[in-house]
Parts: sequence; C-alpha cells; structure tokens
Amino acid sequence: MKRALLLAVAAGSVFAAGCTPVLRNHGFIYVDGEVPEIVPGEDNQASVLERLGSPSTQGVFESTTWYYMSDTRQSLAYQRPQTSYRRIMEIQFDDAGTVTAVNEYGIGDGRRVTLVDRETPTPGREMSVWEQLFGNIGNLPSEQFGGEQNLPGGAGGPRRDE
Repeated sequence: MKRALLLAVAAGSVFAAGCTPVLRNHGFIYVDGEVPEIVPGEDNQASVLERLGSPSTQGVFESTTWYYMSDTRQSLAYQRPQTSYRRIMEIQFDDAGTVTAVNEYGIGDGRRVTLVDRETPTPGREMSVWEQLFGNIGNLPSEQFGGEQNLPGGAGGPRRDE
C-alpha cells in the first residue's frame, strides 16, 4: 500500500513538473531591474549609453531614434510559446544628440498583421508532369554526341591532335 502511494506521488510530481511553464527573457534587460529615468532636454546620447548601454536597434530611416526592447515568452510543454510581457522604450534625439522624447510601448500597443498569401503570376505556359519529364526527348543537338566534339562531362578545353 505504501509503495503504491509512493509511486502515485512520484508519478504525480513528474506529471506536474511537465506542466510547469518555462519563462525566457529576450532582448534588453535592465541591469538593476529598475528603469533609469531619461529626461528629455537634459540627457544626451552619451548619458543614455552610460545608463542603458547599447540600444537593441536604431531607426531604419532615421538613426536619431534608439529602441530598447525586451519581452518574456512563456512556453508550456509542447505548445507554441506565448509572449506574456513586452516593453519597448523609444528614445528620440535631435541633431545635436540631446534627448527630445521618450516613449514606452507595451504588449497592448502591438497590432497583429495578417500576411497576404497571394502568388505572383509568372508569364509562360503551365507544363504538365509528363511534359516536364519527357519534353526534351529529341530536342538535344546530335553533333554533341559524336565526331570531334567534346563529350558532356569531359575535361573540356580543346582536344589535342595526336
């Protein structure tokens, strides 16, 4: 009886451990866990680099915008990971390198983008499987397979007359 109870408890704990979510942090993580305050008009690129380090990315079209991104993904057993936390800090600079604006975005600010799965039509005719397999029969030039010509797969180059 005790052995059966012990086996049941062991099996239950193994089953429960398999249901424990795995958390993974991605991107920028603050050193002390606290977000340092960036003040527009007072801070510049050097002070931001000193407090936050290198940005996760910079603006594509304007290099005067820095982004610090972080997110936490939770995966449970075999299921697809779900993003449970996301934070994006956008810091904008003027031409002199002084901070002009600081914006923060969370997981609620994101938008789902649906991709269009259309195919671009290509000009030409559609070939069946049989046309693709047997379409070249009789179309190869016969002068390649005899006489003084090099054979396909040969060493190439001019032949020596001996």
